[in-house]
Amino acid sequence: MYERFYNLRERPFSLSPDPDYLYPSRVHREALGYLRYGIEGHAGFVVITGEIGCGKTTLLQTMLRSLDRQTSVSRLVNTMLDARELVEAVMLDFGLDPGQGRSKPYLLRDLAQFLVDQRMAGRLALLVIDEAQNLSLSALEEVRMLSNLETEKSKLIQIFLIGQPNLREVLARPELEQLRQRVTVSYHIESLDVGETAAYVNHRLRRAAIGAPLEFSRGVTDLIYQHSNGIPRKINVIADAILLFGYGEERSVIDVNLAKEAVEELVSIGVLSRGPVPSVPAPAQIAAPAPVVAPVVPSAAPPPVTAAAPAIVTPPPATAPVAAAAMHESELHAREIRLAERETRITEQQRVLMEGYRLLGDARNRPAGPAPPAGAPRPAWPPAKPASDGRPTPAAASAAPRASDEALASTRRPVYRDPLPAPESLWMRLRRGLFGPGKPVIEDWRF
Repeated sequence: MYERFYNLRERPFSLSPDPDYLYPSRVHREALGYLRYGIEGHAGFVVITGEIGCGKTTLLQTMLRSLDRQTSVSRLVNTMLDARELVEAVMLDFGLDPGQGRSKPYLLRDLAQFLVDQRMAGRLALLVIDEAQNLSLSALEEVRMLSNLETEKSKLIQIFLIGQPNLREVLARPELEQLRQRVTVSYHIESLDVGETAAYVNHRLRRAAIGAPLEFSRGVTDLIYQHSNGIPRKINVIADAILLFGYGEERSVIDVNLAKEAVEELVSIGVLSRGPVPSVPAPAQIAAPAPVVAPVVPSAAPPPVTAAAPAIVTPPPATAPVAAAAMHESELHAREIRLAERETRITEQQRVLMEGYRLLGDARNRPAGPAPPAGAPRPAWPPAKPASDGRPTPAAASAAPRASDEALASTRRPVYRDPLPAPESLWMRLRRGLFGPGKPVIEDWRF
């Protein structure tokens, strides 16, 4: 149709799963690496999932094409089967005749004998089940029972389960716990991002070109990405329609306006939905593509269950004035906390010192003599001076009747007296002779 007009060998955006047009994106390279590891490492179960149209079948075709003649493959595409029909379909794909009306035990015996013969001949038996999400629970349990066919060293058959994302939900059911524990490799194929979409479209154009390849501009590929969400099958539908519109208008250069007309036509006939389309990030926010590195597959241990991580948008860094103000505010807050703690400590120290001063003043002013009885009021201090004529004061006269009582109490209770002053040392006498009596460090506080 438009192949001759654009110097193309064939339609580059055909919906058939052609391995020649497989674009080696990051997720597809990783998935292909896990498939190869499952074969080379003789893994039990390998599960590969992906959205509808993400390229699972093309990836599977690429893997099967790379196998040598020492591998016997049974590939099931129609999976609307029960347990017995599944066993018969596997035998037919391996070239065995299940016969008419034979019981299931006889079918399993013939299949097991075939697998043993393959192993004795040095051949590998591989069972690939596409669209595995459609298998019933009984059929999946039958697949698990097939994996029990093994020798003391390895499995007689390797099983690949390829399906849509809900296959993971099916395998997560409690009834399939035993099958889930035998899954060695599991990988989910994510859709392409905006940069991979542009590379995918121009990769297919280059593969189909006869001479100088046609190339879509970044504006056109961004428009394709917005309406395809990075799913390869939708990308093929939109790109094929754009080439068809360009051929109808005899336009050798594909621009954004022509692409918009093709997309509007697909929306009007119901091929594409009118729902919200994802926004394309600005060129300044698009990270540079990672270098193409072949997947490294370990030789001893199976690779971990991984999936392409979603893109993480990092917020722009704060400006210098805002950052400086925030730092200054945090320093002020920390300084306020330190000052408050210091004031609390100083207040507590002052309270302790004042209490010590009060106790010291009480000890210095305490009179010599017996201790007052419990509950008795404290005597007034300082005591009243005697009158000039030698007669006792009224306070002394009132206290005289209690003298006998105090004398009697003194015989019963020990007398509390201040301790004797410590003798002066040589240094104290020398200091007093040179500088005179020193001023007390602690003043006498009156409360």
